[in-house]
Amino acid sequence: MAKKYTIGVDFGTESGRAVLVDVTDGRELASSVHPYANGVIDEKLPGTDVRLELDWALQDPNDYVEVFKQAIPAVLAESGVAADDVIGLGIDFTACTMLPTRADGTPLCFLPEWRDHPHAWVKLWKHHAAQPEANKLNDTARELGYRFLERYGGKISSEWFFPKAWQILDEAPEVYAAADRLIEAADWVVWQLTGTETRNACTAGYKAIWSKSEGFPPNAFFKALDPRLEHVVDEKIKREILPLGARAGGLTETAAAWTGLRPGTAVAVANVDAHVAVPAATVTEPGRMVIIMGTSNCHMLLGEQERIVPGMCGVVVDGILPDMPGFEAGQSCVGDHFAWFVENCVPAAYEEHARARGVDIHRLLEEEAARLRPGESGLLALDWWNGNRSVLVDVDLTGLLLGATLLTRPEEIYRALIEATAFGTRLIVETFRESGVPVHEIVATGGLPDRNKLLMQIYADVTGLPINIPASNFVPAFGSAMHGAVAAGARAGGYDDIVEASRRMARLRDECYRPIPTNQVAYDRLYAEYVALHDYLGRGANDVMKRLKQIKAQARNG
Repeated sequence: MAKKYTIGVDFGTESGRAVLVDVTDGRELASSVHPYANGVIDEKLPGTDVRLELDWALQDPNDYVEVFKQAIPAVLAESGVAADDVIGLGIDFTACTMLPTRADGTPLCFLPEWRDHPHAWVKLWKHHAAQPEANKLNDTARELGYRFLERYGGKISSEWFFPKAWQILDEAPEVYAAADRLIEAADWVVWQLTGTETRNACTAGYKAIWSKSEGFPPNAFFKALDPRLEHVVDEKIKREILPLGARAGGLTETAAAWTGLRPGTAVAVANVDAHVAVPAATVTEPGRMVIIMGTSNCHMLLGEQERIVPGMCGVVVDGILPDMPGFEAGQSCVGDHFAWFVENCVPAAYEEHARARGVDIHRLLEEEAARLRPGESGLLALDWWNGNRSVLVDVDLTGLLLGATLLTRPEEIYRALIEATAFGTRLIVETFRESGVPVHEIVATGGLPDRNKLLMQIYADVTGLPINIPASNFVPAFGSAMHGAVAAGARAGGYDDIVEASRRMARLRDECYRPIPTNQVAYDRLYAEYVALHDYLGRGANDVMKRLKQIKAQARNG
């Protein structure tokens, strides 16, 4: 019998990446990354003079289609694998990333009459302009005694589905009326591949307040928010939610032409990038936290039973693996944190030094920062440059650097920013433990573990936990490929469940970052100071960050 293969496509913040994998042993034969032409749209709409307001972040859905057209043919060509031997295709996506469409799936922003309207475009996960709607949603849920907030750490984030949908209704009722569907981009791209609209349990559970036992909140809740929202689920969404690993359909003739794959090839129900990485990181049991480290951090953890964990992004049965509660937490600013610093705060002399040595500026800063002992800089930072996701769930919080002097050097600031993100992760770990959800190991994946060894050692020292690294360089895409194999099923050469696929296909590297005891002692002291600042500025004792944002907005608006 001929070897069988599966393809996974991971849609990230700036690009989409495809990986082609041997179903038998998980060997990666080829990968391809395709950058989005329009990237993150946060200043003005492409091809227009329409400027965006603060906290907006949009994307162009055509960029997603181009990933299929470019990346999948590229991995087929690189591997030499025949289309007939590819049995399945899976995708994952950042979330909540959502868009309004017509009934046939046409995005409103593709239509000339809506092209110049910001609300007709894709709202990326880090679109934070729906915070007023999120605040009102949370207040209403608490006032009326809806218990679903408990599953989400007490707050629904502005990043999530219904605040974004409500923002469209609030600010552009004409766009809301024109939208036959409001849909996650994850489900939309699967729709483009199969010709069939489906909704997946992961995005519905973590981002759209759905649960396996209760479904969506009742219509009465949405009516209490806004009478115009009363029937939003039935009118704009869909109540049938499919489990992860299910077959959404087969490739249409059109999608087959885009990709070079065979029509009818099994396509898995969509998934979220962080969640799909868990079985790809060999994790199918409680106690092992998977952290997807890139633009942001996502912390994924399996549990034995549902627990209420303050400030978590959600606990969803079937949200990661069948019949198990899956917990999610996160940090909104990690890779973005470091990129901001490098782009805006590094002197030209450092850039020149990096060029002379033939190294990337991040590598130079990492090397220089590694020469410092924990605490040597005298600096402490809060990792809120893009708000706080867990455990405060507040996008109006901002960054902080404390302790700078005229002698402070760039590498010291760079290390302090790394340490801040590690402290944020430790707070998340300790919050889980205090809530009865054990954590005894970390498996780290994403772009950062491969690029920054100092960061990984600091995370091990700060958390006091060993950190392992998956073998794959494209773990979310690898996880999507695994789900593609499950969608195809054992009869086609794949697998009938994701646990078996993980056991057969997923692997860890030999390297492991272990805590250094002397560093742990130093970081315990710094962490105590971090927590003090975190609680003082983040829990209402001093709302100076929010007042500064208000002053900024007033000044910009004249």
